[in-house]
Amino acid sequence: MSNIKKTLMKQGMKLMTDPRVMKIMQDERVMKAVMDVMSVPGKVQSFTAESTEKIAKAMSLATEDEVNDLKRQIRRLEEEVARLEKEKKG
Repeated sequence: MSNIKKTLMKQGMKLMTDPRVMKIMQDERVMKAVMDVMSVPGKVQSFTAESTEKIAKAMSLATEDEVNDLKRQIRRLEEEVARLEKEKKG
């Protein structure tokens, strides 16, 4: 995968130095389209996360974030209990 990425980056850099591509990239519409395409993965991830959360709430399920919060809270409480037991013995 790394080799593919390196090859794509190399070819992309080569294209960016081509005068024809440089001229096209100066067009505001092209730049807007490029920026829109680059923002798609973030939008998809955000949409997916929001949809998952809505479905989980509709089905009365805990989300991954809620489970992680509960795990942290349990860990803190266990540490507190251990500390109190140690104080009681000592």
